Amino acid sequence: MRALLGLALCAWAWNASADQTAPRFGFDTVLAKARQLAQHDYDPPPQIPKALKKLGYDEYRAIRFRPEKTLWRRPGMNFDVQFFHTGLYYDYPVTINIYDAQGVHTLPFSKDLFSYDAEGLKEKIPDDAGFAGFVISYPLKRKDLQSQVIVFAGASYFRALGRDNVYGLSARGLAIDTALPSGEEFPIFREFWLERPSPKARGMRVYALLDSRRVTGAYRFIIWPGKTTVVEVKATLFERESVAELGIAPLTSMFLYGEQLPRPQGYWRPEVHDSDGLLMQNGTGEWIWRPLANEKRLRVSLFSLQDPGGFGLMQRDREFLHYEDLETRMELRPSAWVVPLGRWGKGQVKLTEIPSDREINDNIVAYWLPHDKPQPGEPIAVEYQIRWGMEDPHQETTGRVTATRIGAGGRERTRRFVLDFVGGELNTLKPDAAIRGVVSLGKGGKILEQQVHKNPVTGGWRLVFLVKTPKKDPLELRAYLAVDDSALTETWSYLLEP
Repeated sequence: MRALLGLALCAWAWNASADQTAPRFGFDTVLAKARQLAQHDYDPPPQIPKALKKLGYDEYRAIRFRPEKTLWRRPGMNFDVQFFHTGLYYDYPVTINIYDAQGVHTLPFSKDLFSYDAEGLKEKIPDDAGFAGFVISYPLKRKDLQSQVIVFAGASYFRALGRDNVYGLSARGLAIDTALPSGEEFPIFREFWLERPSPKARGMRVYALLDSRRVTGAYRFIIWPGKTTVVEVKATLFERESVAELGIAPLTSMFLYGEQLPRPQGYWRPEVHDSDGLLMQNGTGEWIWRPLANEKRLRVSLFSLQDPGGFGLMQRDREFLHYEDLETRMELRPSAWVVPLGRWGKGQVKLTEIPSDREINDNIVAYWLPHDKPQPGEPIAVEYQIRWGMEDPHQETTGRVTATRIGAGGRERTRRFVLDFVGGELNTLKPDAAIRGVVSLGKGGKILEQQVHKNPVTGGWRLVFLVKTPKKDPLELRAYLAVDDSALTETWSYLLEP
């Protein structure tokens, strides 16, 4: 093991990037592996020993990667990599390969790569414990300071940061049968290939082999760190068995409570969430905003789109005073915006909101469902970007929703909605402008009152309306601001529980 580790460390110190001197490796190599894997029955990855599964939270946190062992850490290198240890929630090892000028070689696990700070902990750890994943760093903020950019760890999860962010929501390689009665299947990335970048490279490639009981897949990620970090994803999927729902470009987040309803009793923070809304751009140019909610029952919403310009889970509210949390800094959590590369045709964005009473639960899932499913045995190819950062992709073109507040209407079975819009032409219009609210309701609802006001504090406009709600069924609502027949804002969408 020590001899293998020595060879690996020599490879880490190699001074050139992967080039023509190495055996050819790329997406097609992983694609062939995924296709071959799909021809065989699913073979689950080996489970870690019981001693690792039984580690407590504090014990697992006492296992730390040694900074001096960092992959590619040397003057002049932009990217470096550190690795995670198996244990606790990470109950299977992943294979990690390095691709450089010497070719492809597997990185051997060694306990010497980690420090075990709890007394007697190192003796509990087997010599073949394995890696759970890795984190890539880059000088995001200063040339002389490495900052974490993206983490791959657990199932097919990964999450990234823009320059001014702290960790929040996650992405996944694939979602299978989410919120269906049959139960969700969680694919895993069981093998990775890290391509060594050149010293001054601004981007880095990572390849991954996805596997699950019914689906395999080849993935290529190109990570471009920056104020907004862009992750380019290329994937080809193969079905072992037919799947009811293949969720493309899934995003997973947390929403406990927000501004639209009073905070639960016993909580001191005004709001608690990693994301506060789902944003979508239809191929027609329409922007749609759906504020997130945490209701008492599971909610599934489908939004039909044609050739979408994008969709994503946003953290629009960037005011510290709306969270008041010095530790979690939720106002700095990234938004994640998925941009299709090529035309995706007809399909739906599926939003699943799962009831939750703890902020450690990721209870929000959003992804793309293609309208046309491939024929059995036909591969599914897809490419897209995920843009992680502070910016909202819908900032300048038209007005956007900045707040959704809901209160009692003062009459039986009524709710009062107060929506704030800013941006676009709204901030230039005078208070006497002929702006009107266009509000539409689903079956059983009725608008009792409606007003539009200039908001002198934000410079935007406020739409207020009172709704009579059905007795039993949820009510779908949509609203936007217009002048004459021209829309001035995105479309606000909401599902009101009875």
